[in-house]
Amino acid sequence: MMNLKKQLSKAFLLCLLSLLGFALMAVLVSKHTIIRFDSTIISFVQGFESASLTAVMKFFTFIGGTIPVVVLSLVTMVFLYTVLKHRTELILFFAVMAGANVLFITLKLFFHRARPDLHRLAEATNYSFPSGHATMSLALYGSLAFLLWRHIKTHWGRVLLVCISILMILSIGISRIYLGVHYPSDILAGYFISGFWLTFSIWFYQRYQERRYRRISDQGR
Repeated sequence: MMNLKKQLSKAFLLCLLSLLGFALMAVLVSKHTIIRFDSTIISFVQGFESASLTAVMKFFTFIGGTIPVVVLSLVTMVFLYTVLKHRTELILFFAVMAGANVLFITLKLFFHRARPDLHRLAEATNYSFPSGHATMSLALYGSLAFLLWRHIKTHWGRVLLVCISILMILSIGISRIYLGVHYPSDILAGYFISGFWLTFSIWFYQRYQERRYRRISDQGR
């Protein structure tokens, strides 16, 4: 029980920090005081441009696109429902993905930030802030890491799970900067708002599990 309370405290703290991080990015973008930071990072990342690297970056940006994310999400939900029989985890996963999608679409419409036009290697429509790719990649791979962690018993298996999740999240975000369709601040804002929603959902889910455990324990007395 004490371990669960610690997990709840950590999740709530991460939730607040992520929300504050997004708020900071939103203020900096609104006041146009982050232009130099964005330009510096874009120049650095695009300084590695090559034909082979462009192909790799286009692959990662495709993986973070709508169709692959939807397909992987559906596969995950089927796996949770039919194989693991964890219906509450399925609801958590669906809530994380649906909520993250609604959040970034709503925020894009609110901030109306145009995409960068310095050096485009790919095309993208709609507004720029926050990045949908960054938001959905953290929601997807972050929730997968959380849900699969308890089913992996070995230390190295868990390390591999976390490393793969981080690699996918960062690679998808960096690919958007490299291809010139997002500012770095868009990516950071996407990570922050997704981190907020993910940790809030996990906190709510863990609270539900705690209350359920108490109810079962009380009934067994």
